[in-house]
Amino acid sequence: MHGPAPSGWLLVALCAATGVYCLLRMRACAGAEREAAGGEAVMGFGMAFMALPAAVLTPPDWVSPVYAAVFGAAALHGLLAVRRGGHHLHHLVGSLAMVYMALSMAAPGAAGAQTGHAGHTAGGAGAVAGVPVLTGGLLLYYTVYVLRSGARLVPVAAAAGGPGPSWATRPELTLACRLSMALAMLAMLVTL
Repeated sequence: MHGPAPSGWLLVALCAATGVYCLLRMRACAGAEREAAGGEAVMGFGMAFMALPAAVLTPPDWVSPVYAAVFGAAALHGLLAVRRGGHHLHHLVGSLAMVYMALSMAAPGAAGAQTGHAGHTAGGAGAVAGVPVLTGGLLLYYTVYVLRSGARLVPVAAAAGGPGPSWATRPELTLACRLSMALAMLAMLVTL
């Protein structure tokens, strides 16, 4: 995401904070929830790295293929996990979106092919062009996901009872974490 530096830094901070929260959630959970938190942490840190302003870091040419391989492996894992249901389909879509962005950055003739992840520009000359139909489909998916997740965060009457779950496993924080990553993904996709 290499438009204005302040928006790039905000995305870096948002995605890195999300990654840290997911690591903390991973420590507090077990089983499938722990696995989901680990995948979300990888996604958060990967997105934070991808959002670094170009003036700060111009990674070598091998970064985009490595990105595609890492998130391709995550997509394969997500594809195998989809059978179990839950949030795995969303992880699969997110991993495939990251592969798509990495491949768009490495496309021959693209600005990102010469300057690593600098392909995420804010339009104009040198912008990396993804496949418009695919980019549009991903934008639509993430827009719907953001709106649905935001609506689910609307407070409802709290159930009376004993102390709630620890802060690392609170469902509303987990949902806010996923919502923030979806918003960051929207911001990155808009620049393709």
